[in-house]
Amino acid sequence: MCFLTFFFFSVLVASGQETAPVAAQNIHSQQQTTYRIVFWNVENLFDTENDSLKNDDAFTPEGENHWTRKRYRQKLTSICRVLTALGSEGSASVELPAIVGLAEVENDRVLRELCKGTALRRYGYSFVHHESSDARGIDNALLYRTDYYQPFYIQAIDVSDSTLEIATRDILLVEGTTREGDTLIILVNHFPSKRGGTAADIRRDHVAKRLRESMDTVRDAHPGAAIVVMGDLNASPDEPEVAKTLMHGSRYVNLMAEMESGTGSHNYQGVWTFLDQIIVEKGMLDGGCRLQVAGKRAFVFAPGFMLTDDERHLGKKPFRTYQAMMYLGGYSDHLPVYIDIHPQQKLGFKY
Repeated sequence: MCFLTFFFFSVLVASGQETAPVAAQNIHSQQQTTYRIVFWNVENLFDTENDSLKNDDAFTPEGENHWTRKRYRQKLTSICRVLTALGSEGSASVELPAIVGLAEVENDRVLRELCKGTALRRYGYSFVHHESSDARGIDNALLYRTDYYQPFYIQAIDVSDSTLEIATRDILLVEGTTREGDTLIILVNHFPSKRGGTAADIRRDHVAKRLRESMDTVRDAHPGAAIVVMGDLNASPDEPEVAKTLMHGSRYVNLMAEMESGTGSHNYQGVWTFLDQIIVEKGMLDGGCRLQVAGKRAFVFAPGFMLTDDERHLGKKPFRTYQAMMYLGGYSDHLPVYIDIHPQQKLGFKY
């Protein structure tokens, strides 16, 4: 495989990262922790500044979306509200998410203002981000609570290919340790869209191959480690680029493949699908890893405030920020998906 960019933890401070204070890292070291891990495509988290190297003109005050500072601040507040609400979803014992994979963020600035300029600042979030070759300037990122998780290796995996006319988001690989010392590896993805028919299918299949190669590489390098793959794959779990190219063999489990019919993270013309998926190393379900998926399942976060009436197709749909160029003031056209993981009590695992 050919990787474009390698980042090591030593450069994190220069890119806006902060290591946790020693006290924060050790305060819960003797307690078993439940880690809530979330993925969410936040739909166009742009700042208001025009970047001459990106196609972001629509998201400026003078652009067609009239993206003002007020609307931008509302977007940050809305994201903060969702992540805060996720902290009380399902179990009172779970705090705000320990790890959040994000898609469609423009740059470090929006992440810094999200972590430090909203109520999230109380929870010690930091972030990992790398500028990709996506023409619109939307990238993948990872938020993490520094007292729960510490990255030790970061890699931006370039999946662009000029022969296939692919200039898209890098796969963001983050290897780190939980506060109990377990290795937890995260890969954040945003596959090419479906626009373009067969050519778009080929592009997604290409990215799926690169992702699977990366998954196998880190698995072989870290036997027994927990591996969580998350992202907007722009395909449902049963489409070929996911079901065949990405999921061939029995090393991994797509937790969205068995989700209840009629549910999903995205709604198109009244039909719910799981474009947003979480895939885990099989050992996280059968005891082969010390970190286990609670309930052996994933969840979609769909509180009432993130939904709106679908007048054309009836039912509900995500309450998004824009509909075409019409500002709605909602959250995103995608719903978050998440899992809870926790370390097993029993020891004896091979690492």
